[in-house]
Amino acid sequence: MIGWRSGLAPIDGTALRYEERGAGWPVVLLHGFSLDRRMWDDQVDAFAQTHTVIRYDLRGFGESSPGSVSYAHADDLAHLLDHLGHDRVALVGLSLGGGAAINFAVTRPDRVRALIVVDPSLGGFRWSAEFTAAQAAVRATAQRDGIGAARHAWLSSPLFAPAMADPLVGARLRAIVDDYSGYHWLNVDHGRPFSPPAIDRLGEIRTPSLVLVGERDTADFHAIASTLERGVADARKMTLPGVGHMANMETPGSFNDLVLDFLSTPALRA
Repeated sequence: MIGWRSGLAPIDGTALRYEERGAGWPVVLLHGFSLDRRMWDDQVDAFAQTHTVIRYDLRGFGESSPGSVSYAHADDLAHLLDHLGHDRVALVGLSLGGGAAINFAVTRPDRVRALIVVDPSLGGFRWSAEFTAAQAAVRATAQRDGIGAARHAWLSSPLFAPAMADPLVGARLRAIVDDYSGYHWLNVDHGRPFSPPAIDRLGEIRTPSLVLVGERDTADFHAIASTLERGVADARKMTLPGVGHMANMETPGSFNDLVLDFLSTPALRA
């Protein structure tokens, strides 16, 4: 029987909304910036056939409040796993969630069975001037014209162009972003800097790792994927054809097969 539980986990000045479904060794899904746990809707049932699937709203997103104390997403994840009674897990993280998963794998390698990152961010990576300017422009729009205008500008960015071109995927993505509070565009983020940054500590990741990047994603994320391929000892990089930044939503069937195949390798069953 596939189990199910959900709730709010009190974590260091906030409460994280989580859901847990399935049976088997656990897989944690970490979402991207401005999104929430719903971006994994196409993965939960598929993964829950063989694994306990945990998805949650990161601090400041979805139904998880930002709190008012300094924090690190990797620390929040450790506290959540303790709350749920899980020790060693596989991590699947996209964009911001991928960066959090990398930080967790660096700081707590004994708790990571497998690392799968999808178009991830990477602490210490030098973003292009174009990307940095685009992020600043969305933040300025939020402060000048309001959150609604910022959400529109954000979804109009090249990151989401392939996903938004599909009417069904675009509608789902817009519904999630429309629920984002815009907190990080209007307030100072209390996230603690990870020092030294993860880009300088990739050699400390020893777990089997899969790096996925959408063929149509932007140059920065392709550069990050190549950096991880070079820097993580046991990493395999794959480019997903025809998709952009939101591969799990754009091509869920192929994405699910690829991830489940990786998780089924004999080295990960022990």
